[in-house]
Amino acid sequence: MRIRVEGRQPLNGTYTPSGNANAAIALLAAALLTDQPVTLRHIPRTISMERMLAVAESLGAQVSWQERETLRVETPQIARRVLTHEETGGSVGVILFLAPLLIRRQHARLEIDFPLSRIRTHLEALRDVGIDIVTTSNAVECKAATWERKEVLLTQASVTATAILMMLATCLGKETIIHNAASEPHVQELAHMLTAMGAVIEGIASNVLRVFGASTLNGVDVSIGPDHIEAASVAAIAAMSGGRAQIDGIRLTDLRMIAKIYQRLGIQLDLDEAEIFVPKHEALSVSNREEDADSSIETAPWPGFPSDLVAVATVAATQARGTSLIHEKMFPNRLLFVDKLKSMGAQIVLCDPHRAIVVGPTPLNATYMDSPDVRAGLGMLAAALVANGESLIDNAQALDHTFAGVLGKLKALGARITIE
Repeated sequence: MRIRVEGRQPLNGTYTPSGNANAAIALLAAALLTDQPVTLRHIPRTISMERMLAVAESLGAQVSWQERETLRVETPQIARRVLTHEETGGSVGVILFLAPLLIRRQHARLEIDFPLSRIRTHLEALRDVGIDIVTTSNAVECKAATWERKEVLLTQASVTATAILMMLATCLGKETIIHNAASEPHVQELAHMLTAMGAVIEGIASNVLRVFGASTLNGVDVSIGPDHIEAASVAAIAAMSGGRAQIDGIRLTDLRMIAKIYQRLGIQLDLDEAEIFVPKHEALSVSNREEDADSSIETAPWPGFPSDLVAVATVAATQARGTSLIHEKMFPNRLLFVDKLKSMGAQIVLCDPHRAIVVGPTPLNATYMDSPDVRAGLGMLAAALVANGESLIDNAQALDHTFAGVLGKLKALGARITIE
């Protein structure tokens, strides 16, 4: 998909974020843990969700849409034990189905076309609870095991590894303690769903989880929470555009840290329990406190500043008066998209794959952009919306991978976006 974006248009109005796509795919995998009906509400109709649904149905799940955002899932039995190359290559979230496969079929084969190092944390966690793992260059064979009590220390606070381990612990273990667990909002939602299904999970929202398993899991009716990354991205774009916007249906606890970090770039957000109000910003300026001679934006595991917002924050830094250091501590190469911003006129020095120094404000000029993934795509869309002229963005379908209908909702705020 290709889109044309005319910049310098203030965004005004009310915006409602979709359900959290990362939570939705995890809760869909959890729905296959039981043979009883599960109802999932506020499901975003994203590309990633459609791919996960296709895999769920191929595994034996009976899936039906009750309303546009309400999904009913019933899985009388798991039909097969293999996740193929095609399935795992289409969406990394597919690996979450390892849990229902191991619980209900005792064996699982994961075929992969990426390096095993990418899932090292996951495999180590599985071995730590006694799952038998045999690896080859292109596949992982897993055999289930049960345990009385296990204590696991994750080498990384991985969302996917935490989710798989939690699901396995609800059925295969009597007591499981997970240290260095991820605690993002979507991990918390999975924990609450598993609790509603019959497990007992202590320490939700912390980095130490204690899971007490249940002999069987019940069906459940749950609603997906709002996507905090979508809400925060739109709030930043509205502020940069000079418009006024209200973002409804948010969760205050998900956005407190983000709002604090945004302040360093001159973005002021008024937060309520369920709303963000973005006032009109005449100009952005980095913090002028003595301890913030230059504004440092550092990503960190939750509840730190999310890596998924580093692209949008970098664009905001180009529009804020002063010098900012963007430090992407979580993942390598996520700052390589700054070359596109430099071609638009941004003053950015890429120190290494993890750090960039941004001097602002600099006017951005429209250009052609190729969006490689959703994270860089959000930054590129933000840049196009604040640039002078009309930008062309190729492969813009990446935005629909995680954020349902985001382009149409931005157009409703006044963004001039043409989909070709």
